Amino acid sequence: MVSLVPRRMQLLEFHDEGEIARHFGFALESPRPGDQAVMPGQFFMLTVPGVGEVPFTYLSPPDWQGRFSALIRAEGAVSSALFELKPGARLGYRGPFGTGWPELWSARRVLAVAGGSGLAAMAGLIEALLRGGRQDALTLVYGARSRVHQVLPREREQWRGSLELVETLERAEDGRPGCTPLEPLPALFAILAPEAVLCCGPEPMMRNVAELCLAHNVPVTGIWLSMERRLECGMGRCGHCYVGRSSACKEGPVYRYDRYLDLLAEDEEVRRPC
Repeated sequence: MVSLVPRRMQLLEFHDEGEIARHFGFALESPRPGDQAVMPGQFFMLTVPGVGEVPFTYLSPPDWQGRFSALIRAEGAVSSALFELKPGARLGYRGPFGTGWPELWSARRVLAVAGGSGLAAMAGLIEALLRGGRQDALTLVYGARSRVHQVLPREREQWRGSLELVETLERAEDGRPGCTPLEPLPALFAILAPEAVLCCGPEPMMRNVAELCLAHNVPVTGIWLSMERRLECGMGRCGHCYVGRSSACKEGPVYRYDRYLDLLAEDEEVRRPC
């Protein structure tokens, strides 16, 4: 059971990525053997002393020295306070929380679709698949509003040489029309039949991607979404992160699409006037 008392960790380093995002490196004090058992897609709670606690997805999991990283945007009081700190600052840590992406070692074709900073939630899985020699099975579609909103440039450059990477920008650039991550999908479906589709980004975008997948005969049990909700406690106690009657911090943030649809239907039933 994860404690409500944060463990100590240190801010090691950071560098800016995109317009309002920053890549942070952290180190846990007194690392434990279980710290390395993080599944891609899980999250942790970060405490800035005197300010508060907020959740972030692991960009890379803790290693045997307790070092790990996260991509964080300057939104809200806690992250804004974090951006004011310098290397060496002491912080708090609780985690890991939630459920991660499914195991995909047997899937012959995997399609990952990410929007904006949602790419960070997929980075750990992409790296794991590449380490496992699954680069030929993976296609990544990454969309952002503009080039300054793109994140993980170093990782994308490395992935570009190992897997099929399709990038889209919503704002036109260099005289070329802009487009969303949905627009390349029909052409991709025409040449590959993914057994698993993973999606992370704004919820309306993910639902559109999922419905497009269904229209191209991807089974509903092969579609997975990572939900961005108010994950305030990490333990299902505060009631802020419900998807229907499910606590996203415990059952999620990754949901199989059929489960997500069932939860939405239950929520609509509860809200329906008598």
